[in-house]
Amino acid sequence: MKTLGVDGCRAGWIAISLDDEDAGYWLLESDQELKEYFEKFDRIFIDVPIGLTEEEYVRECDDELRDVLGPGYQTSVFNPPIRPALYAPTYAEASMTSYEITGKKISTQAWNITPNIKTVDQFLQNNEELQGKVFESHPELLFRILNGNNSILQKKATKKGLRHRLKLLKDRSKYADDFFRDIKEEYRRNQVDEDDIVDAMSLAWFALQSTEKEMKTLPEDPPTDSTGLPMAIHYV
Repeated sequence: MKTLGVDGCRAGWIAISLDDEDAGYWLLESDQELKEYFEKFDRIFIDVPIGLTEEEYVRECDDELRDVLGPGYQTSVFNPPIRPALYAPTYAEASMTSYEITGKKISTQAWNITPNIKTVDQFLQNNEELQGKVFESHPELLFRILNGNNSILQKKATKKGLRHRLKLLKDRSKYADDFFRDIKEEYRRNQVDEDDIVDAMSLAWFALQSTEKEMKTLPEDPPTDSTGLPMAIHYV
């Protein structure tokens, strides 16, 4: 089974595979390229919300994720737009739709990732086969697991926090050190930032592990949205 980790970055998406047979990294600068890699690989862990509520401002999976991560990481979990607001053409219209239904506006952080949410949503809506291959996950949950189910004191935006996360990956994958260095050398930081690299590698590692171990979810019995997509954070 060919596995892949995907994280959004300024230039588009950074995709990494830590499989022995398919190990590599790719900068995907268009939606079409992302779709091609979705089709090329068998299991993909991606850091983007999949499955959206109709009326509830907070998804159950995001609520549980915040509880697991603890108070220091609350801001790393964004509440995605409700589905009725997802395809609004402007932030003002999306925020107004959200406010009318939930009583709360969309955060600017959530609006900034809305294009990525829409891209993945469209792919999954239009291709049922992808729904069994592409799974939402969250790097900070994965790093917590790699760290013995303990929070990492330093955020990944700090040098210590980044080094800690990279070491956790290097201790497990023989590709982590080289890939981190090579991606930094090959792409500018305004294309792919350092935290994008370690996030994508964490997703790639757990996608690989999910082929050998049981895949779990937050919540344990996740609901589906109005289109049938699960509202769940996947991990191993």
